[in-house]
Amino acid sequence: MATSMQKLVGVSQEDDEEEMEMDVKEEDDEDEENGEKQIAAQMMIGVDEVKPSTSSSDQFQYQPQLQEQVSNQSGGGGARRSRPLEEKERTKLRERHRRAITARILAGLRRHGNYNLRVRADINDVIAALAREAGWVVLPDGTTFPSRSQSSPAAGTSAGMTSSSSQMVSQQIPPPPATLQGVSSGYRTTVEYNACRMKGVFMPTPSPYDLSSTALAQSLGVVADGGEQTERLPLIAGSTQVINDKQIIGLPTKLPERDFAGTPYVPVYVMLPLGVINMKCELADPDGLLKQLRVLKSINVDGVMVDCWWGIVEAHAPQEYNWNGYQRLFQMVRELKLKLQVVMSFHECGGNVGDDVCIPLPHWVAEIGRSNPEIFFTDREGRRNPECLSWGIDKERVLRGRTAVEVYFDYMRSFRVEFDEFFEDGIISMVEVGLGPCGELRYPSCPVKHGWRYPGIGEFQCYDQYMLKSLRKAAEMRGHSFWARGPDNAGSYNSQPHETGFFCDGGDYDGYYGRFFLNWYSQVLLNHGDRVLSLAKLAFDGTCITAKLPGIHWWYKAASHAAELTAGYYNPCNRDGYTAIATMLQKHGAALSFSCAEHHILEQQDHLREALADPRGLVWQVLNAAWDVSIPIASENAFLCHDRVGYNTILDNVKPVNDPDGRHFSSFTYHRLSPLLMERQNFMEFERFVKRMHGEAVLDPQV
Repeated sequence: MATSMQKLVGVSQEDDEEEMEMDVKEEDDEDEENGEKQIAAQMMIGVDEVKPSTSSSDQFQYQPQLQEQVSNQSGGGGARRSRPLEEKERTKLRERHRRAITARILAGLRRHGNYNLRVRADINDVIAALAREAGWVVLPDGTTFPSRSQSSPAAGTSAGMTSSSSQMVSQQIPPPPATLQGVSSGYRTTVEYNACRMKGVFMPTPSPYDLSSTALAQSLGVVADGGEQTERLPLIAGSTQVINDKQIIGLPTKLPERDFAGTPYVPVYVMLPLGVINMKCELADPDGLLKQLRVLKSINVDGVMVDCWWGIVEAHAPQEYNWNGYQRLFQMVRELKLKLQVVMSFHECGGNVGDDVCIPLPHWVAEIGRSNPEIFFTDREGRRNPECLSWGIDKERVLRGRTAVEVYFDYMRSFRVEFDEFFEDGIISMVEVGLGPCGELRYPSCPVKHGWRYPGIGEFQCYDQYMLKSLRKAAEMRGHSFWARGPDNAGSYNSQPHETGFFCDGGDYDGYYGRFFLNWYSQVLLNHGDRVLSLAKLAFDGTCITAKLPGIHWWYKAASHAAELTAGYYNPCNRDGYTAIATMLQKHGAALSFSCAEHHILEQQDHLREALADPRGLVWQVLNAAWDVSIPIASENAFLCHDRVGYNTILDNVKPVNDPDGRHFSSFTYHRLSPLLMERQNFMEFERFVKRMHGEAVLDPQV
């Protein structure tokens, strides 16, 4: 709970002021309405000759007369006297001040804490939200109890599940729970809570473990006080209990689970914390990390994934590499007989969802950027994004005599030479090559630092001089030099497709110029990936390399697919934008990394419908594009996951039950190692998940 309350810090001023003004305005409207009702009530006492005015000034003009007449009718010292107007105004000001403070608190919780609070939330809503995030269950009548305890107000104690790893992790978390009955729709599992947070992508196969609030609402029957049945959809049979004189059909004592014994072995890796290596390229907490790695090894986790940050290793001068911290980390991993997945991270860390450390680009690159800011991606307004280098300088010698691609290759070659023994021994099993912001092959079209908010369409990032030079050359080759410009009617970061002339139905995106521009824009992305992966294949010959794609699912049902277009995926409704990328990956023997393992649970969320999102359709398209050219698919969870519902969903999607060809993902990476994962109950669930990923039988798949 204390951790959750820290999210109140750093509230955005603009959103706060807007919400404060809305709440104060609504309060003023209520005060005026109550004032008019008070005058009308006083008139009914016998003051028929007084006619109230519609203006607020006239209202206060008549009020003393009404008060005097009411006082006379009431008689003597027992008469009720209305408070003076000055005192009422002071009370109103105090109420405005109180509401302003409340508005700022709520705005901070919604924006920075991603709490799903209603518009006119009160302190009870805030406390309930904090309790739910801490893992507690809050029933409609306010009854609150830990969701991980063995007993609830209406359920008895059941035997807990034992685990071989329980002696190695924290004992602060209570034993496993009995199956909860009569669950309120206000309770959300970890996956459902994450559904209210940032967006993601989805696997197409429906899961029988979807216990989202919408699914619960469809499967619970509620009987009102008077016996009238307000909803009765008996899709799930189970025991009943009475809460607040209302009978609720609860969940069954056991949910059916798919048996994964004998299914293909899928390796499980755990991503290490972003700050495991500090800015001096040293292990931040070697002793603590060693203990955690030993615990992971005890449940047969296959290995760990770690970012190798360009901004740490080559921080101070070109081609001066410091791998000391990584040497110690890799040696520790090898001694424990674990494997490694490494990420060549050529982007900065900080400012994105989930970033808890700040790791900028190398200092010497930042110095070049101060004198030549054109090396960074630039939007139409001229705002630079220093998260990664513009693809326009891939072949421009602007980095102390080297091109950007040469800089990337020198870095990867240095890594390969430094850790040659780990490659030869098979300790390093995969190298993920960073190709853009967040390591993904995309344009930085939706930067939060420039004001983007979901579900904005984003903006094209092609206005640095090097990208414009490439566009000009393409326009001249086409014979239309006047096309050497970006669209001038594509809106802004937070626009919606129908608000723009470029992305609206029948808009310019599908005209002659639009098709030319989008083809060039997406081809630059494809060429960048092709160049860097060709050098990565050369540097890491014999080792699997991967490229990461994001799941931009919003506006997927719009004809233009606007958010995908600004990110560089030329994928409108009449064109396939992912087959070319999959073919490029297949050319270099690279796998596709796609964060899509648990997201179809989000599909019921209202914000997806409002944004014309289709996560299921996007996933079908991307996965089929990859499988059609026979490239492996690796995956990771994009949202926090510690409960069985989330793990079951991941399992169903990593190992599709209805795939006619028996296809499955090549590996899964859990995102990420944290103290929360190491807590007793969470870790026991994770151990069970690892066994099922490996195709092993579990003792009690129904608990």
